[in-house]
Amino acid sequence: IRYRHGDTEMHGMFAYDDASHEARPGILVVHEWWGQNEYPRERARMLAALGYSVLAVDMYGDGKTAAHPDEAGKFASAVGGNLPLARARFEAALAALREQPTVADDKIAAIGYCFGGGVVINMARLGTDIDGVVSYHGSLDTDNPAQPGAIKTRVLVFNGADDPLVTAEQIAAFKREMETAGADYQFINYPGAVHGF
Repeated sequence: IRYRHGDTEMHGMFAYDDASHEARPGILVVHEWWGQNEYPRERARMLAALGYSVLAVDMYGDGKTAAHPDEAGKFASAVGGNLPLARARFEAALAALREQPTVADDKIAAIGYCFGGGVVINMARLGTDIDGVVSYHGSLDTDNPAQPGAIKTRVLVFNGADDPLVTAEQIAAFKREMETAGADYQFINYPGAVHGF
């Protein structure tokens, strides 16, 4: 599906089981730093098979994907390093998901991988009012920590204990931040797992 953020066309992929047209919980899947390629689309299809209505979002716009880490890093920095832009694009995707007739718009969650994991955690920090966010091997550090009472959603983080991109100090700071904010959160650290597990 196509949706917009300002003048930018966003290229999403919407998945649901068409055996039923009843409204069901909706999930946003936020891609890794590569962009909305086959990986998040496959995750969307898997979640749809479990009974959800799922939008694999496009955080970069125009369906851009990267083939090389240098390009991926530029795309991720341009959006991830601009919190107002990331929020606006996430909210555009959220609005597009809620417009779908098979979505129960009072039952929405978001899942993110790598870059997308950091995005969904940041959306929780900003007070996005959805039911839950789940981060898989996402970044934890922030220059804008959540303020007490700001987080309105449940937060679940799956992290690789041997991920070289997430330090013990970042984990400790994240846990302190969540506790100070009064967040309903769970942090699961998988021993031996590295980034992208």
